[in-house]
Amino acid sequence: MRCTILASGSKGNCVYLEGTGGALLIDAGLSAKETLHRMNTASLDAGRIEAVLVTHEHGDHVRGLDVLARHLDVPVYATEGTLHDFLCHRRTSDKPIDSNVCRYQELFEIGDFSVEPFATSHDAAEPCGYIIRENDLTLGYCTDTGIITPHMLDLLGLCDAIVLESNHCPDMLQNGPYPESLKRRIRSKRGHLSNIAAARCLQTLGKDVPQVILAHLSEINNTPARVMSTAREGLGLFFEEKTVVIATQCGTSFSCPQCIKL
Repeated sequence: MRCTILASGSKGNCVYLEGTGGALLIDAGLSAKETLHRMNTASLDAGRIEAVLVTHEHGDHVRGLDVLARHLDVPVYATEGTLHDFLCHRRTSDKPIDSNVCRYQELFEIGDFSVEPFATSHDAAEPCGYIIRENDLTLGYCTDTGIITPHMLDLLGLCDAIVLESNHCPDMLQNGPYPESLKRRIRSKRGHLSNIAAARCLQTLGKDVPQVILAHLSEINNTPARVMSTAREGLGLFFEEKTVVIATQCGTSFSCPQCIKL
């Protein structure tokens, strides 16, 4: 299994997850043209994509979804709340797409992948993260959440690798240019995970998860250096035992344990 971050942040989010039998996209927040361009640049085969998993209906996660799903001729999976908002309020086309409802903690299969959605805490209709398994490898995807619950920790602790939000530095947010109402939204339990909160999550997980991508960084209220420094503090002695990657808007990639070359 190989996970490639095509984009991560407020300008767009999209992940290509490649397994032995096929591939999945998680979110489609870039235009379809840009998504296909980035896949081509990264030598990723769009023809292997079997479905698009959507975390929630905000524009930076669904901007290219309509056109891309029709171009690739693949189904879209999301919670009922996410699909309703997207289909009723965000689509501009009346051309049909294959949309499928998934539910928290209910497993479903896409090719060789087993997918389990779980609830996140964000100001969206019915947001979710995903636990994705293929053979003996498991990836956890958890962004756009204001809190990490014990249930989320239990799920993430069983993964071989996780994509985890580390959105903002609290000091930069507090002293930054955003209006106070937006600052309150970001800091809230239905907002975004701070560097400190992400580091606490990693500290709790300890050595259980060998690979981590820290994602959805704010371009205004964070820096990759701050994210890495806070993660290092949270992980302590476990830091040297892990692969920690900072995802950016330009994209980056890493391989799960059975594929990575140490």
